[in-house]
Amino acid sequence: MRTIDDRIVHELNTTVPTASFAGKIDASQTCKQLYESLREAHASRDRVIKNCIAQTSSVVKQLREEREKNLDDLTLLKQLRKEQTKLKWMQSELNVEEVVNDRSWKV
Repeated sequence: MRTIDDRIVHELNTTVPTASFAGKIDASQTCKQLYESLREAHASRDRVIKNCIAQTSSVVKQLREEREKNLDDLTLLKQLRKEQTKLKWMQSELNVEEVVNDRSWKV
C-alpha cells in the first residue's frame, strides 16, 4: 500500500515535464492527479490501520473480561498478551505512517 510513497521521487520525475515536453503535457493536471493519488493512498492506509486497531482493541477488551472471570487460565493469558502485542504494533504503525506521509509531502 506504500508503493506510491516508496516511488515518490520517480513519480515526480515522470509527472513533471522537462522543458522539451512542457508544451505537450499539462503539468498542473498531472501534478494534481499525483497529489490526489497520494492523498487517497494516505487516507486509505490510515483507514485500514485504524480499522485494525479498533478490531484488535475489541478482542483485547473481550479477552480482559474473560480473564477477570478466570484468573487461572494460562492459555487465555497467553492469548491476551499476544493480542495486546499486536495492538501495540498496530498503534506504532500509525507513527510509521505519519513519518512516511511527511516524507512524501516534503518531496
